[in-house]
Amino acid sequence: MQSATSRKILILKITPLLLFIIPFLILYFVDSASFETTWKGRTYYLFFLWLVSLEIILSWGENQTIKLSKFKSLRTAAFIISLALPTLYTIIVNYGGLYARILDLARVIKVDWIYWLPLSMEYLVFTVLFVLTIALMHGIDGLLNFYVPISFLGIIGIIYTIDTLYPWGRFTPFQLLVPATTQLSAGLLNFIGYETSVTFITSSYYGWLPRLAAWNPKNPSMVASFGIGWPCAGIESLIVYTIIILLFLRQSSIPLKQKIAYFAIGAVITYFINILRIVTIFLIAINKGDFMSFHDFYGQLYSITWITSYPLIIIGSRTLWGKIKKQSFRIGSLLITHS
Repeated sequence: MQSATSRKILILKITPLLLFIIPFLILYFVDSASFETTWKGRTYYLFFLWLVSLEIILSWGENQTIKLSKFKSLRTAAFIISLALPTLYTIIVNYGGLYARILDLARVIKVDWIYWLPLSMEYLVFTVLFVLTIALMHGIDGLLNFYVPISFLGIIGIIYTIDTLYPWGRFTPFQLLVPATTQLSAGLLNFIGYETSVTFITSSYYGWLPRLAAWNPKNPSMVASFGIGWPCAGIESLIVYTIIILLFLRQSSIPLKQKIAYFAIGAVITYFINILRIVTIFLIAINKGDFMSFHDFYGQLYSITWITSYPLIIIGSRTLWGKIKKQSFRIGSLLITHS
């Protein structure tokens, strides 16, 4: 009996991870290339699974309250149904005709990039279904244990939706930081020996879109020129960073002044990483490399890897500093004792 109970608890603990295994496998079978693309792709699902796994590992020894006390209770029935919903949604979209209905909706509301709307909705629906399952299993308070993966998945879905409905530079609030980012990228390219020019495209379609051109002064034929919208400038990275780090710091016992310092340092690094990403795209394009592969996949990994690792860096550094202080205190106490 104890063994059966242990297995039940084990399965419940890893349920948040198992919830999307089948849907993601179906999506990989339908479109494997989408898992090799970060921007407007599904590579972020792999980061989501990693974040969920990390939360499960970190809270493994904690006594989390599981609200499913009676197998035949209404809550338990709702929980069991919720486990099937991500898979059911995936099947209906890809094999039940819902994908075509979403495209019809995109045409009705006059979305320019209609084929991005199903993916944007997919992220948002998965976020809602994940929240539903966790809330049924652990209660509303239990959502705090998974705030990072929930925030990550939801923010990506919101950002994708905004860019789908307002492409290029048409979403003005996010576009405000882009000119400064463009100028700093041009400055870095100038610093490493390239010449640049920055102009602005203004139209009803593009909004207010900076265009950066860069070339090798020793060989002017080696040139690259791109319009830079807020997704290219990494505004989405700053948004993801802000939400995740604020939630992380809010749950921590770090003193307020140190929280402010951690946030500011991380924000500056995140912003600079975005500039490095833009510069790297131009360097690859100028030298006739496959800049689109970098733009769609590797470039996004710059910031996301940093953002998801930064809370761990904070925890690790504070733990190490605590051990160093404790060891220093012991050594000081021994010196005082022997003196």
